[in-house]
Amino acid sequence: MNRSKRLLSILCLTALSLSALPATVFAEGDAVLPDTGDTTWLLVSTVLVMFMFMPGLALFYGGLVSQRNILSTIMHSLSAFLIVTVVWVLWGYSLAFGPNEAGGLIGGLAYAGFRGVGLEVKDGLTIPHLLFALYQGMFAAITTALISGGVAERIRFSVWIVFSALWVTLVYAPMAHWVWNGGWLSKLGGLDFAGGTVVHILSGVSALTAAVVIGKRRTYPHQTQPPHNLIFFLIGGMSLWFGWFGFNAGSALASGGLASLAVGTTQVAACAGGLMWLLVETIRGKKPTMVGGVTGVIAGLIAITPAAGFVTIPSALVIGGLASVFCYWGLHVLKARLQYDDSLDVFGLHGIGGMWGAIATGIFATTGVNSAGANGLLYGNPMQVVTQTIDVAVAVLFAACGTYVILKVIGLFTPLRVTDEQELTGLDVSLHGEVAYHTVETMGNQTVAAHHAPSSAGGMSAQPGIKSV
Repeated sequence: MNRSKRLLSILCLTALSLSALPATVFAEGDAVLPDTGDTTWLLVSTVLVMFMFMPGLALFYGGLVSQRNILSTIMHSLSAFLIVTVVWVLWGYSLAFGPNEAGGLIGGLAYAGFRGVGLEVKDGLTIPHLLFALYQGMFAAITTALISGGVAERIRFSVWIVFSALWVTLVYAPMAHWVWNGGWLSKLGGLDFAGGTVVHILSGVSALTAAVVIGKRRTYPHQTQPPHNLIFFLIGGMSLWFGWFGFNAGSALASGGLASLAVGTTQVAACAGGLMWLLVETIRGKKPTMVGGVTGVIAGLIAITPAAGFVTIPSALVIGGLASVFCYWGLHVLKARLQYDDSLDVFGLHGIGGMWGAIATGIFATTGVNSAGANGLLYGNPMQVVTQTIDVAVAVLFAACGTYVILKVIGLFTPLRVTDEQELTGLDVSLHGEVAYHTVETMGNQTVAAHHAPSSAGGMSAQPGIKSV
């Protein structure tokens, strides 16, 4: 009861503090009016990126874990969306996209509480400032949610909540400022159209770091359960593909030719990635699988993200196809050699795919399709590859160090992972008190409800030959 009273007092104080902030001004006055076509496209793109959460990432991840952990896995995506959105409004957006302070290291608190974030056109763009802020908030939230795949089935939910708030503040917001808001990395000339470094490398490396710090699942690698519902995985993967058009093409921040190019490069890279994964499976003497095809599509989408508005359609085919080769190696060779327990292979896909995509941008970029970009290696500018490599190195080091420090600090106050008993029971029941699947069984003349739970040995009936990606 005392804890509840303290929480209520904190919420009341927070509400009073926010009410004291100057109100956001929505009157347009003599300001330049937003372009209705561009605004419409960004409204649609914002909703498309939200669709990547639910049902996209939630089912993509949820279908890959055991059935006793699907709800807890979905809760990671849902809770990240909730808490990051609140943090984004209070201070995250301001730190990422506020006016430069400290020599381009951070954005300060000029926009804290969305103060001054209204319907006026944002900084020479043609869309409302408020819409730009909300759209960028979707990126922050899904990047945080992606990390949960590295520690699925063992992280404490309270730890995940605290980690999400701290990570988006201390890791994501500074990196977004450096790359997208005139920070020091953008001044070096790096190209990242929609999040190769800011989204995919940060999330992939952070997931790997968190997996190592928190430790392996108790049964890894010998008794881990296979994916419990590959249809969920398929629906989630296709939802991600659908939403990715808002993710990449929306990053043009306007409708028109550049958004059209991003739609085209996104589509062909995804198809090339899916096809190449199936081909690699076949060459290696395995059967081409649905899981592999969808995984290849996601690999292609990840790799094209930083390059979507800077490269030609043929270049996108190469980028997407090679992404599957590199990511397949990461999932099936590198992980086996190093024996880290990245539960849902966030690093193998987003980390490796993001690194390749960022460097590939330095190879294939051309001002022939986007004069605001730069020419890459194939167009006479080998230094662009060097610049992209610096961006990659900074993202890797910053994500690893930031995630490590955050988790170690949290670990000073509370255990990071669930108990052995909770892990054995499953996090759906032990942490959230609910189960995803109920069945009706008949016992004599009585009908009883039952739910699927692990046996006393911690095992569940498994489908042979199916492995997680």
